[in-house]
Amino acid sequence: MAEGATLHSLPLFVRLAGRRVILLGTGDAADAKRRLLERAGAVIVGEDADAALAIVAVEDAAEAEAAVARLRARGLLVNAVDRPALCDFTVPAIVERAPVLIAIGTGGASAGLAAALRQRIEAMLPATLGALATALYASRDMLRAQFPDGGARRRAIGAALAPGGTLDPLVDHTGADIAQSLATPPGAQIVAFSIRSIDPEDLTLREARLLALADRIYHAANVPSAILDRARADAERVVGRLPATVLPGLSIQLEMRA
Repeated sequence: MAEGATLHSLPLFVRLAGRRVILLGTGDAADAKRRLLERAGAVIVGEDADAALAIVAVEDAAEAEAAVARLRARGLLVNAVDRPALCDFTVPAIVERAPVLIAIGTGGASAGLAAALRQRIEAMLPATLGALATALYASRDMLRAQFPDGGARRRAIGAALAPGGTLDPLVDHTGADIAQSLATPPGAQIVAFSIRSIDPEDLTLREARLLALADRIYHAANVPSAILDRARADAERVVGRLPATVLPGLSIQLEMRA
């Protein structure tokens, strides 16, 4: 990925229960989209109805392009099945452990690749993952009382959910006690490393994991944004060196190797 590269799409989860969605077309592709929309609780309507979104599953290329143009002229966001160039949004492959949803998209490049990734991820996730998410949600008030500071709360949850942590999400935690599973959040932690390339794909697994977990990143001015984008969106980014007094949580000093 080049420096300054952008996402081809912004992944969003849209609540469609009770909302109208236009679906045009017949055949296997249209039937598959109909089943998916029905699972999401959408009300499927024809082209002339008011709607939130539209899906065009029309086999004839000219008819599909004309339908997309008509719907876009009304201000609707449109998905054209198997025609990524005509899509305002794509429908990902989905792994479901309700209420957890994992979406895999390729920007329309390959539905087969998305399906293969879905199958691999499906096999990795325990059936109880949804129950863990529900338990964490039910524990929100308790966690706020236990960790009044938002940063401390996030670090405690992050430590518990980390690989090998007391609530590692890839492990079955049936009946877990959330309060007992969360240790006191770690204090100030400092990690410094130099990167060898402007390409984030050259990061080691450890470096990528640290960036994803960091609360703040102190970095040289020549560290490319493509590397910094591997950090959480809410992680603080500071050009310069670590201060004398380091804040709680994980701080990273990031340099470019000459």
